[in-house]
Amino acid sequence: MEGFKVKKIKDLLVVNSDQMVKESKDEGFRFIERLVNDYKNDSNTFHQLGESLYGVFNNEGVLVAIGGLNIDPFSTEETIGRLRRFYVSRDYRRNGLGSLLLERIISEAKDHYNVIVLHTDTEQANHFYQAFGFIKEARYPKTTHYFNL
Repeated sequence: MEGFKVKKIKDLLVVNSDQMVKESKDEGFRFIERLVNDYKNDSNTFHQLGESLYGVFNNEGVLVAIGGLNIDPFSTEETIGRLRRFYVSRDYRRNGLGSLLLERIISEAKDHYNVIVLHTDTEQANHFYQAFGFIKEARYPKTTHYFNL
């Protein structure tokens, strides 16, 4: 996508995520605020082998989408990755940025995992993930969808 760059976020604390936190909270989502808080308190920094955090930035360098990949903390299988904290800012939805970000995360996941799992509770996200090829089934602990790599 022209005008947008997907970048690996090596240190979330140097990225201005304030607007995204505010917007997501206004929509009733607390998981972006939790992402920042977990990063600050060092409980989830996406730095273990096979883990990553990516952002999509516009031409002005503003963070407009974010998503991460962790070793699934709810599984004992090391070959399961969990998509975490996936969010696209309201004004940037439905133009391919979510797919661009998810493609990048899946591409990296293939080097470390056999399956990616996730949990969502919104119908819009359900449709997005199913259109991408995720299967809606709670086959794994605390999940709603999975994707075989």
